[in-house]
Amino acid sequence: MTARGWFLFSLMGVVWGIPYLMIKVAVDAVSPATVVFARCALGAALLLPFALRQGGLTRVVRAHWRPMLAFACIEIVVPWFTLTDAERHLSSSTAGLLIAGVPIVGVVLAGFLGDRERLGARRAAGLALGLGGVAVLTVPHLTGGDALSLAEVLLTVVGYATAPLIAARHLKDVPTLQLTAPCLALAALVYAPAAAATWPAAVPPARVLAALAGLGVICTAVAFVAFLELIKEAGPTRATVITYVNPAVAVAAGALALDERLTAGILAAFALILAGSVLATAGPVAGAARAARAAGPRRGVRPVPWSVRQTSRADGRVEVLVDLPEERPGSTGQGGG
Repeated sequence: MTARGWFLFSLMGVVWGIPYLMIKVAVDAVSPATVVFARCALGAALLLPFALRQGGLTRVVRAHWRPMLAFACIEIVVPWFTLTDAERHLSSSTAGLLIAGVPIVGVVLAGFLGDRERLGARRAAGLALGLGGVAVLTVPHLTGGDALSLAEVLLTVVGYATAPLIAARHLKDVPTLQLTAPCLALAALVYAPAAAATWPAAVPPARVLAALAGLGVICTAVAFVAFLELIKEAGPTRATVITYVNPAVAVAAGALALDERLTAGILAAFALILAGSVLATAGPVAGAARAARAAGPRRGVRPVPWSVRQTSRADGRVEVLVDLPEERPGSTGQGGG
């Protein structure tokens, strides 16, 4: 990945590693519907003005409303409620660890849907290595909870793995803000009635309000913009590999906020997860380019040099056009005749 891709990857590893702790704090005092409504409403309120300032929001929604609706339901409306409801019975660390299955499901779904991106031995090894790190983290923490909560987390995993594929295939030309803001607004409208019906009679404690604010600002508004940019930068399969880093952050947050012990096994899992992430996000582009340069020009092919030309536009700006080279058969090619 590029330096920008690694920055977005690192940012997402942190900001989507702490929601589990915030959700656990919030759901102990307010209903799951209220938690989802609060984070969606706050995120939409922050992003909608910027999306409207870009212009053409109504046109974008009309042109892409079907995939946008699917993305909103599969990425936000359903998974955020099931995850929040599951944390009423599961610990935040356990929920974060279970979500780490997203990359594996994403790879399977991408292959099932005919993704042409080759997995390769190195990326497959990275996914396996990361999964091994998740297993080291998961085994000591898989206690408590019930079958329904585990099923809710599984449904969340499937949603998180499917939504990036929809975004990459059908929404890659939609500006990030103009995709995120309407989806969050829709989710807020969906949960508004349930949130109103279960609204707490008294003002929640300050720590709960802080958790809801953090979910809306950091883990929703900032995180969604960064995540969609990461999908465009690295592709949907590599983007979901952040869920290998998220569990490590979730466990670290639990150790810092809840005084949970940081054992040697957890530290070893950190190393496995990070190493797996590096391998799983590595692409074959550089190796293919080196192989092409080593092979040299094809037999009987003569490249035509590329050229650059400028044109003046009506608005006064200068447009630079690049004429790319073509490959034409010729009699002077290497070894030709």
